[in-house]
Amino acid sequence: MEVKIENSWKELLRDEFSKAYFASLAAFVKQEYQSKTVYPKGSHIFNAFTLCPVPQTRVVILGQDPYHGPGQAHGLSFSVQEGIPFPPSLVNIFKELKSDLGLPFPPHGNLEKWAKQGVLLLNATLTVAANKAGSHQKKGWEQFTDQVVARLAEEREGLVFMLWGAYAQKKGQIIPDGRHLKLYAPHPSPLSAHRGFLGCRHFSKANEYLKKRGEAPIHW
Repeated sequence: MEVKIENSWKELLRDEFSKAYFASLAAFVKQEYQSKTVYPKGSHIFNAFTLCPVPQTRVVILGQDPYHGPGQAHGLSFSVQEGIPFPPSLVNIFKELKSDLGLPFPPHGNLEKWAKQGVLLLNATLTVAANKAGSHQKKGWEQFTDQVVARLAEEREGLVFMLWGAYAQKKGQIIPDGRHLKLYAPHPSPLSAHRGFLGCRHFSKANEYLKKRGEAPIHW
């Protein structure tokens, strides 16, 4: 199957695109786009990969579903397009950045500048029907993104994985211990952020780890 995805990812994930589950997933997604409003728009489904090729990836932030409201999702976990109000989880991410690194709230919630510095903003499920959270779960996306994490962790060394909430932490089991930095915290959602996401200092911890490896820190 011919999948339009950035070349280094296409090479790394080549085996997945020929598997039966992926053909079934692709057929389901195509039908959903033809019959419903689905987010993000089709050209943005693999945006996280386009902006963050395999050799440039240094940090991985795992989300769950794309946002399911108009104009929000554009293929990067937790990120929204410019001009869209910050969703509650993103507000808490910016609160933590202010507390951890003293950074002011940015003028918009588009996190492309992170992606371009090597932060893979990966959702477990890459599409969703409008106003129906979780509607494209258990259709094959999770199997695909499990392989993204597994192959990346195998291919590269010294990555930082930020695992926020139980859903992301399940994927943490795929990542070998000792080879990468795994940072665990509750999800930044208002339902759980107060249980340890706020105050986790993941952003400074990531930069300290990168600097110890002789790499430039991320300009969050």
